[in-house]
Formats: sequence, structure tokens, C-alpha cells
Amino acid sequence: MPTEPMANTVARVAESRPEQERLLEGDWNEFRVEGAVLAAGPETGSAGNQPPAPRLKPINRAQLQWRVVDVEKLVSATHPVRAIWELTGRLDLSRFYAGIGAVEGVAGQATLQPRLLISLWIYAYSQGISSAREVSRRCDYQPAFQWLTGMEKINHHTLSDFRVGHGAALDELFQEVLAVLSAMDLVRMKRVTQDGTKIRAQASRETFRREGKIRAHLELAAQQIAAMGDPREEEASRRVKKARERAVGERKQKLELALEQLEQVRASKKSGEEKAAARVSETEPEARIMPLSEGGFAPAYNVQISADAAEDLIVGVEVSQCSGDHRELIPAVERMEAKLGQKPEQVVADGGYTNRENILEMHAQQVELIGSLGEEEARSRSQLQRRGVSEEFRPSAFGWEEAANRYCCPAGKILSYEGKKEQPGCTQFLYRAKPADCLACVHCQQCCPQSATHGRMLVRTVEHPVVVQFREKMETEQAKQIYRERARIAEFPHAWIKDKLGLRRFRVRGLAKVRMEALWACLTYNIQQWIRLRWKLQWAQ
Repeated sequence: MPTEPMANTVARVAESRPEQERLLEGDWNEFRVEGAVLAAGPETGSAGNQPPAPRLKPINRAQLQWRVVDVEKLVSATHPVRAIWELTGRLDLSRFYAGIGAVEGVAGQATLQPRLLISLWIYAYSQGISSAREVSRRCDYQPAFQWLTGMEKINHHTLSDFRVGHGAALDELFQEVLAVLSAMDLVRMKRVTQDGTKIRAQASRETFRREGKIRAHLELAAQQIAAMGDPREEEASRRVKKARERAVGERKQKLELALEQLEQVRASKKSGEEKAAARVSETEPEARIMPLSEGGFAPAYNVQISADAAEDLIVGVEVSQCSGDHRELIPAVERMEAKLGQKPEQVVADGGYTNRENILEMHAQQVELIGSLGEEEARSRSQLQRRGVSEEFRPSAFGWEEAANRYCCPAGKILSYEGKKEQPGCTQFLYRAKPADCLACVHCQQCCPQSATHGRMLVRTVEHPVVVQFREKMETEQAKQIYRERARIAEFPHAWIKDKLGLRRFRVRGLAKVRMEALWACLTYNIQQWIRLRWKLQWAQ
């Protein structure tokens, strides 16, 4: 049979549309396309060979229904939400109950159980939900949330306030969960890795201002507060007036905090030009511009995580405003000792933490450090490159004359001893060439393009015996193998928190609140690992 041309098919379908519309309205006349019967008359057993029309159940969405819901059967016996509820029932939550004003025998509305709110937030983070409004919405229709709340509605303000309102209690809760995990032999403190990751702040780069603009905005906020105090001013309502006063007051507090944080930023800068260009955010003054792992710079915080190598559990967490890691190792060990009552036997950290000062301190605390000094040496090479020093005039090209205590440069000029400086973990001996020799040298632009008028300087470093022993240890195959395993252990919790829990940007503002959200995420991570390693085993048997 010849195929019908496409143009004829389109025209025929267009002509049939009114007939299709009549079918939808109840006109059950026969409708054929290419000889196939699509619909027949509404009367069953009609004359001819036409089959009876199918009886279809109508869909009526404009109705209300009464339903019986067995809340206990909303989730299965093996659902993770039951594990979370079970674990929180074992813990001492008395610190969360201390501030509750509603008591038995006194008039007042009952308060939601802290155990319920804790379980809600842990389960929400485990599902990658960090919005209080979204958690509140899920309580209306999602079975696991409904099972936790017993089908009750929870306001998002209550959830939001609870998340950031119990800093000390949350810290104790994290510590108590660690004690439970340690009792189950999931935390051993034999080997601990230390690593940091940058998580974006709520503030944007456009909110960063210099001192002059911040002071101008602070003056404007003070004027607005003064104007609000005028009794002749008319307001739409008392509630609106209070809300505006509160908003302007909070704005003024943030601007005052911005000026305080600006001084801290300036203190970290070296040159006067950098100090003058220092900026902070007006909406989140404690955030800092940091380099991100995915590239670029943005307002962020440096989240420091200590992970036990036995089962990759988190045994310490802190949030820093500094983008570098070299000052975070010693406080991390102190936190672990405070929370678990013991120091780790061995700490594995990357080059960002490994410097001579940390090597000496870890040795003094009898904690073995596995790390790499390669990053420090790379920074030294990079500094020479920025100064324009050619490869053939690097320090290794200078000849050391021990008997005369001097250096000889590749051009034959002498660098005489000038003095020494004591640094953590080493002593630096300084040698300098005569300025006249450098200025007259044909290799001046290759050797010391920026310091010829002062003469080329060289530093000979004599390291502390403990640092020398550390270098020798890191040359062994055993130490190298341990260091190679560092990335798998240290970076796994960071990847889980970002990818599984969805915490790539904090929901709250300010260092104290950000630290609490980081604690919620790490607490959730540990409980998820407990569910995987212990709780699920009872159902596998």
C-alpha cells in the first residue's frame, strides 16, 4: 500500500480536531483514522459489529477525603530515621532542656521536645536539606518527617532558632556521640588526619566595602534610628515600627562589627598599600575572601576537620577565618584531647600544616607527625622566581666555603657573613655581597634585579635536630606509604559533607552560627557512619 504523503496527513489531522473535541465533550460518533476505530457509540450492545465502549473511572480532584493513617507504619523498621531517633534517645540532652520556660503546673503552651528537633535536623542534613523552611514543608507530606513529628506541623522559625540557639549544648552532644562511637571501637585515635576545606559564606563579594564607605553607612543607620525615635512620626502600625527599628538596629550592629573586623584584616596585611585597600563585608563582617577548590575567590570560611583513620569518623571540627592551614594543627590536637581525653598517637597532614614550628610542637606533645615540607620549599622557589632570579643563580649555584664562613657566587664574587636569626626549628645565617660588586656585575639582572643596590643576600639554614630527624623519617618507604593514604582518609569526610549533605554554602551568617552549622553537618556524618557500620548489621543477621 502506498504511504500517504506527510502534507496530506497533517491536513487530515487538522480537519479532525473539531471531531476530537466533540468526542471529549461526549459526542461518541465513530472516529476513524486510516480505517481504525478509535471510539464507538456510548451504548453497549449497539447494532453492528462495534465493541462496547470501555468503562473508565473518573478522576475527581475537587473533593476532600477522610483518611486513617497509621503513623507507625509510615516508615519501615529499617528506615534510617528510626536509627536517628533511637540514638538520640540514648544521649543526655539535659543541656537542651535547661532553657525551657514552660513547666508542669504552670500556665503556658507546651514546648516541642528537643530530642524531636535534634532528630529533625540530623535527618534533614542527611537528606541534603539545610533550609528551615524546606524542613517545615517536608513535615507536611514526607513520611519520614511525618513519622518523627507524629503528623504535627512545625514552624520554620522554631527550627531556625533551635539550630543556632544551643552552641554549648550542641558541642557537648557532638562530644557525647564521639564517646558512644569510641565505646563501640569505631574511634581509636591511633592515626588521625587533619585537613581543611573552604565552604562559601552567605555574603557576596559585592557587600565588601572599605572603611570610608562603612563609616558613611554607619552614620546613615544612626540617623535612621534617631528619626525613628521621633514621636511625631506616623507609622502604619506598632508592629511595623518595631520591625523597622529592629532591622535598622541590626544593620548598625553589623556595621560596627565590620569596623572591628576591618582592623583584624589590616593587622594581617604587610604593606601600607595592602592595609589601605583592606575590605570587609557589611552583611557578614566575619567572612573572608578565600581561594576555592573549584577555582576563583569568594567569601568563605575554612572548615577544619580531624578524621580518625580507623573508620573515617570525624573527631574534631572547627571553623577558621584564615585561608591558610599552618596555624590550625596545634589547636586541632588540643581539641581532640579535650573532647576525647586523649591525644592521637599519630597525625597525618599535608604540606599546608607541615612547618618546623609544628614539627617541634608535635614532638614536644609526643604526637608523631607525618607530613611534607615540600610546600614550604616550593614557596621559597616561587619567591625567588617572583623576584626575577634566574635558575643558574639560585642558592644551590653558590659555593659554600666552610673554613672561611662565606659563599662565592657563580661570577666569583664573595658573600661575607653578616649575622644570624633564630627561627622556630632552625637558625638562619645571613651572607651578603658588596653592593659595588653586584652593580658592576654583568649578571646583575639575572642574579639580583631588585636588590643590587644592597647586594645579593643568601641565607644558610641550620635546622633543629628534631626537624632533621623528621626529614629522615619522611624519606623512609613506610612514612611515604602512610602519607599516600592521607588523601583517601582526610578528604572523604569533606566530599561526603559537600556532595551527600549538600553543604557547599552555609545557610547562616557569622562565625559562631557557621561553626554550629558545621557541627550539625559533622554530627550527621558521624551518625550516618554509625548507621552503616553498626545499626544496619542487626537487620542483616
